[in-house]
Amino acid sequence: MSTMLPTRTPDEPTLADVLPSCVLSLAGRTNRLALPPADRALVVLVDGLGAAALRGRAGHARLLAGALTKRSTITSGFPTTTAAALATLATGGRPGEHGIVGYTALVPAAGGVVNQLSGWSADMPPATWQRLPTVFEQLAEAGIPSNTVGPGKYADSGLTHAILRGADYVAAGTIAERFAAARRLFDGGGKRLVYLYVPELDQISHAKGWESDRWLTTLETLDAEFGRFSSTLRRDEGMLLTADHGVVDVPPSGHILFGDDEALVAQVAHVGGDPRCVQLYLEPDAAPDAADRLAEAWRAREGGRAWIATRAEAIDAGWFGPVDPEVEPRIGDVIVAARKLVAYYDGRGGDTTGQSMIGQHGSLTPEETMVPLLREGAYRL
Repeated sequence: MSTMLPTRTPDEPTLADVLPSCVLSLAGRTNRLALPPADRALVVLVDGLGAAALRGRAGHARLLAGALTKRSTITSGFPTTTAAALATLATGGRPGEHGIVGYTALVPAAGGVVNQLSGWSADMPPATWQRLPTVFEQLAEAGIPSNTVGPGKYADSGLTHAILRGADYVAAGTIAERFAAARRLFDGGGKRLVYLYVPELDQISHAKGWESDRWLTTLETLDAEFGRFSSTLRRDEGMLLTADHGVVDVPPSGHILFGDDEALVAQVAHVGGDPRCVQLYLEPDAAPDAADRLAEAWRAREGGRAWIATRAEAIDAGWFGPVDPEVEPRIGDVIVAARKLVAYYDGRGGDTTGQSMIGQHGSLTPEETMVPLLREGAYRL
């Protein structure tokens, strides 16, 4: 067993604490993030905005970076992939509890791995595959309205039905239009929780990298709208801005094809996860020690560039939080989490899926796990 695996401790603040703390704030109760009482709360989730990237481009985000301190960062969780992280945000549970454990993950009813962002179907029903009640459902039971503000194309997606159920969806196109929609909701008065989603930075980083001009221009737009909305906050209105994960730019020289190495795919039936967090699923009739032997083969070749863990080791290290028995088979038998600027691809049969991506995430490095938690209005430190 590896003694070098990073561990996740249950007492560190994470993305799972954000919405539950807001709910308690609306009730005037103490909460994990020490948010003071407020009547209206806005949580802005900026997909892909890691704390390291924000610090690295502080000159393009004067207001956002100015609010970023050691006290205003939290851990996103693991794996640092959007579907898992957004489910953690929306439920307050960890992947081992809510059941979304990777970008692609094993769905037994489908007979293979399925995309957890866009692969929702009868084999992966949104109402049950994501296993926990959402924070929005809990608010609805208490008679407090909540809203999601995001691009219209996500309003009826499987992931939306899985993790945002209980909130009324408000479609808005640009970043500015989304903040304007949130302002209108706040102006309606009464207690309310609003969740605002900003996917643009993540999308641009995948295509162009987080150091690209397009990424910087969009960051500047976000900074301006963040400042504009902050200036309108009343004494009983609070805003938090956070992210689901950070990002690293992986050069083509860091692409590693592993499928032709028989030792690295021995008895492997399915390859899931992300290129920076590969999850390997063994054949149903694999030998009892197959996972241990596969992990050792990976450590022998890639131990200098990745953390390698069996499912049992990853669970023991707390990577997925508490893991329900129903969720355990969804996690790969062996997990390969990159710690250098590399990304892993199967490559068999000429498959080059994902190799065009520049910005990537999924693993346990600080660049991927540490995200901002910026507080404004009633929540300002």
